[in-house]
Amino acid sequence: MRTGGIDSSQIQAMIAQLKAHATKPGLTPPVIQTEAPATPKADFSDALKKSLDAVNASQVEADTLNKKFAMGDDSVSLSDVMIAQQKASINFQGTIQVRNKLVSAYHDIMNMQV
Repeated sequence: MRTGGIDSSQIQAMIAQLKAHATKPGLTPPVIQTEAPATPKADFSDALKKSLDAVNASQVEADTLNKKFAMGDDSVSLSDVMIAQQKASINFQGTIQVRNKLVSAYHDIMNMQV
């Protein structure tokens, strides 16, 4: 009997090989994971706090470099100060945009008909 181009005797031979291989000592059957591994849940307030702390840190760094440059510290160049200020500005603007989106979503939810 032929099934799709493979002889049934070939199929039986393959099944026998698989069974023989599975019964060899020292081999463990493969473990099939049916559920996704448990991942720690990210808390929104923690993520928000971390991002606000990062924005604050970039602003503090920019301010510190600015003060060092103004005091005449030779280890700080004008380009370092300008780059730090631009990074802090971009971080702050991004934070403002996220805040605006959150407020907009809050208003949309509050105006929904129940």
